[in-house]
Amino acid sequence: MKVLCVLGLSLSLAWGFQQRSRTGFEWPATSLWPATSLPKVQIQKSLFSARNKPSGRFSTRFQESIATVPTIKERDDVARIPFPLVLWRFSRPHTIIGSALAIPAIHLLAAPSLAAAFTSRNLMAIVYAMVPALFMNLYITGLNQITDVEIDKINKPDLPIAAGDLSMNSAVITVIVSLVLSLVLGVSNPVLGSQGLNVALWVSMILGTLYSMPPFRLKRYPFLAAFCIVAVRGFVINAGFFAHAKAAAYGMPISVLGCLSSDIRCFLSSFYFAIFGVVIALMKDVPDVKGDAIRNIRTFSVRLGPQRIFQMTHRLLSGLFLGVGFSFFRASWLASSAGIRLCRAIVGISALLGAASIQREAKFVKPEDSKEVYVFYMHLWKLFYLSYFALPFAR
Repeated sequence: MKVLCVLGLSLSLAWGFQQRSRTGFEWPATSLWPATSLPKVQIQKSLFSARNKPSGRFSTRFQESIATVPTIKERDDVARIPFPLVLWRFSRPHTIIGSALAIPAIHLLAAPSLAAAFTSRNLMAIVYAMVPALFMNLYITGLNQITDVEIDKINKPDLPIAAGDLSMNSAVITVIVSLVLSLVLGVSNPVLGSQGLNVALWVSMILGTLYSMPPFRLKRYPFLAAFCIVAVRGFVINAGFFAHAKAAAYGMPISVLGCLSSDIRCFLSSFYFAIFGVVIALMKDVPDVKGDAIRNIRTFSVRLGPQRIFQMTHRLLSGLFLGVGFSFFRASWLASSAGIRLCRAIVGISALLGAASIQREAKFVKPEDSKEVYVFYMHLWKLFYLSYFALPFAR
């Protein structure tokens, strides 16, 4: 299996080098900006006064050639933007951060005891799972940008490809390498490469590809698009990494379906983040109504209108936070120890504060204003992060 994986990686890289030789592709540090995007130098009319101006057709061509040559200072300004910064923007940082927080939080939730949670074996399992997971996250978000360039020029013109900061060749190479590294790392260690980890990677890859890639392009269909996001952000990530933690960190091998059916913590956390995934799936399309309508992407926001979707999603999330908050406050009174009582109280307080912040932020948002809705959407991601910070206390 390892030999096949390494062979696949070698073939992918060989294909990339072959494309480079065919198309003249250069690595990102020198191919991020097309030549046509360089600013033109403004020539002062005084430089071409009647006294020193050459005459005839040569004069016209001379002036045009000078006007299209960038200065040394302008080239230096372009070269100062480092590729890692462009790659960071290409990764869609809010999704990368969400995945990076999810994995350690789920491992701590799966710990059978406090002592088991803080061991070197658990740390190794977390790091081993996080690296391929972040590569897979980069593949999914990068593929979505590659297939959505024309839409992004309308909805998100600051994204690297749409803005001209990252060439298409560089983006394609990046997502292919990320995909290969993710899948190879998932199976490279016979002990830490658990079934749960590989289920999370492979199912995420399949759904992410179907979501963006023609001819499937499931994002065109509201129910299927929402299903992909809910499945990955809800059950695949939470149940997959919960099963990985049980097997790789705590020596209790169990399948993903076994975790969902036999462990109440795994099921409830997956269900909670599945509902949160519904909110993210619907809310992310509200600021993008204009571009989606032009490109005939019939999202729920396009079909029902941004105001209706905005009201429905923020009320759904507020209800989720209120339900969790009151449930954990009630459960804290039934706790068998002071430690468990304190943990449940922390979750309850965090959930109620989250519900209050949703109502406060949503009060002044105009659903027709894409910028205001996007700011609110990013606030929901902060609450998503908060949920994973509180998750280890949900006992």
